[in-house]
Amino acid sequence: MDKPRQLSSSLAVSERKAVLSEPHMVPLAKFVQTLRLTNPGWEFPDFDPLDGGVEAEILFLFEKSGPMTSAKSKGSGFISRNNDDPTAHATFVFMNEAGLKRKRTLIWNVIPGWNGTRKVTASELRLGVVQLEALIPLLPNLKTIVLVGSKAKRAIRLLKPMGLCILTSAHPSPIVRATRPEEWHAIPTVWAKASSR
Repeated sequence: MDKPRQLSSSLAVSERKAVLSEPHMVPLAKFVQTLRLTNPGWEFPDFDPLDGGVEAEILFLFEKSGPMTSAKSKGSGFISRNNDDPTAHATFVFMNEAGLKRKRTLIWNVIPGWNGTRKVTASELRLGVVQLEALIPLLPNLKTIVLVGSKAKRAIRLLKPMGLCILTSAHPSPIVRATRPEEWHAIPTVWAKASSR
């Protein structure tokens, strides 16, 4: 069963880790391991193996990994719509409302690591795009990138030369829901456009 906040369970986390060695995940697991080795001061979550892995057509790039992706604190160790937080919960619901088949999608962050702060610096953004330049070739079926949130949108100029379709949406966070409810409620409509490409 696939449901919101599923990774609040340690058993679900263990089950997810067990399938990181499946063929659609192996290149991505190696990519994450390289990030961990070359950036030891940061925590990098694993991609969620329930998503499309290297077969994904749509890459959702959120802003920056947060504490719920951190296995060292209270998180799952995955970047996942099943994480135990309100943003992941909304992401799960909005993906379903947009009619996005999970195996077509992959979730990641423009700044893929967690360093203990949500602050995003210009140098982190530039480094994140360099790291994306190593990720994109691992996704041969990729057609569309969706930049989720204002901080993620800052990478659009750097990503355009990759020649992919790029869409932008608001971030499905409680802050956006409280301060910009119209944008928050429009998210699944924007995401559905990615599904139709």
